Amino acid sequence: MKTEYKTIRLAAVGDIHYTRKSPGALKNLFSQATEVADVLLLCGDLTDNGHPDEAHTLAADLTSYVKIPLVGVLGNHDYESGKHAEVRDILSEAGVSMLDGSACEIQGVGFAGVKGFCGGFGRQALQPWGEDIIKRFVQETVDEALRLEKALAKLEMALRVVLLHYAPVKDTIEGEHPEIFTYLGSSRIEEPLNRCQVSAVFHGHAHSGSPEGRTREGIPVYNVSMPLLHRMFPDRPSFRLVEIQK
Repeated sequence: MKTEYKTIRLAAVGDIHYTRKSPGALKNLFSQATEVADVLLLCGDLTDNGHPDEAHTLAADLTSYVKIPLVGVLGNHDYESGKHAEVRDILSEAGVSMLDGSACEIQGVGFAGVKGFCGGFGRQALQPWGEDIIKRFVQETVDEALRLEKALAKLEMALRVVLLHYAPVKDTIEGEHPEIFTYLGSSRIEEPLNRCQVSAVFHGHAHSGSPEGRTREGIPVYNVSMPLLHRMFPDRPSFRLVEIQK
């Protein structure tokens, strides 16, 4: 008999930066998330340098300490060594639903995700003008937004949650140096969120940003970078717990 849920509890964290020396480092965080949440969301920079052995270390800890469904996306650090596909496969084999322009369903809630990319926000967003390298840079963000919209289109349920690494709104990077805003995310990623009326958005990357913001249409956006959560809420486990009504 299928269990009916009135709410789904989502624990989310990003920027955990696992290294070869990290075995057991987040045992308490993972165990506590298992106790209080229905799903654990991992929002990129899961490894420190994108090495497969870092991914194996993380995979072992996730297998040992997490007993609830896992959903994740990669971050820029996971691409550093050019072995991001291998990192993704290692985590997938450990039971993480790794999203990269794809979607999945858990307990009647749809999850879609991409890494996202840079580019800036609003009128300050970088435009595809001038040199080819600038046009390609902007196109990368456009392509990520299109991939996210296609993933969301696959989900027929009313409740849809999005995982990113880069920020889709300026609100959640406030606190970072303005000089690097362009490299922390892009409002082009916000557009499919509003069009598809998602329920909540989670991202990382902005370690010194702000924990919460909203899109133009009022969709809640949570910055769940672990360094930020540790600094803002030192008396709590370093993950964000959000309940979504079903």
